[in-house]
Amino acid sequence: MSKITAALEAAVSTVQSNMPTDAAQTRRQRAEIDRAFARILKLIAPRIRHFIRQYGLAGHWEDAEQCCAIAVHRAILAYEPEKAQFTTFVNWQIRGELQSLRFRVMTDQRPSARKVEATTVSLDAITGGADGEGLSILAAIADEDALDRTEAGASDYLARSAMRALTDTYVEHLRNAGLDRINRRAQPRKLTRAERAAGAVAVPQPPVDTSEVSELEERIEHNRQVVQGRLFDIAPLDLGDDESTRERMRQIAKRAAKTIGDLAIHDPRFALMAEYREAMVSTH
Repeated sequence: MSKITAALEAAVSTVQSNMPTDAAQTRRQRAEIDRAFARILKLIAPRIRHFIRQYGLAGHWEDAEQCCAIAVHRAILAYEPEKAQFTTFVNWQIRGELQSLRFRVMTDQRPSARKVEATTVSLDAITGGADGEGLSILAAIADEDALDRTEAGASDYLARSAMRALTDTYVEHLRNAGLDRINRRAQPRKLTRAERAAGAVAVPQPPVDTSEVSELEERIEHNRQVVQGRLFDIAPLDLGDDESTRERMRQIAKRAAKTIGDLAIHDPRFALMAEYREAMVSTH
């Protein structure tokens, strides 16, 4: 048995002896384990460097070293001195961890990658910057404006969603109000006291005029287009060349803005907008 092998066996024995299974581990025992583990890593450091190069993981050196440390820890926990020497046992643990790491990071070893001659490059590799200074690949591909664009895109998406929801709420309000007016006009006139005394009979309620409902839907759709195109600018709107038409659209948008503001106050979905509106009014 060589000196390194004997030293490894002694260090592993120290680790295992300070790992009680029937009692809580003391601070002194943890310190002994840390010292012994550091001693083991120092003794097998040349072997670790050799295996990292052998598996082509020099470009992922830090990750490979961490995998080897995990392999050593697992080997210590599972080591049985009567079955083999620790040097032999830990070799297979290290090989297994490095092979696993290689499959995860060296994607160019796959047949599909070989066909296109793909090469795996560490993101920590240093390249030359535009000014001649060293620059990591990760820093080179990082987009400094990505966060601002993401936040702007999310804000735009939320704003458009809110505008569409407000438009739908406004359209539903117009529809309910219009149908209510149509139904009231269709109701029979109430008889006066004299007519009831004379024995007059109330005229049955006539059916709702479907043409009125159709006209209502047309007006609502037109108002929707005006709101989305002129008020929110989220849909195209043909203003036409007639000044009277443009003026009507301005009036529709003006009334819609006031109605939407009133609806937002009473709708919990738009509570934040209502609070902002009140704050703006109070400041002016």
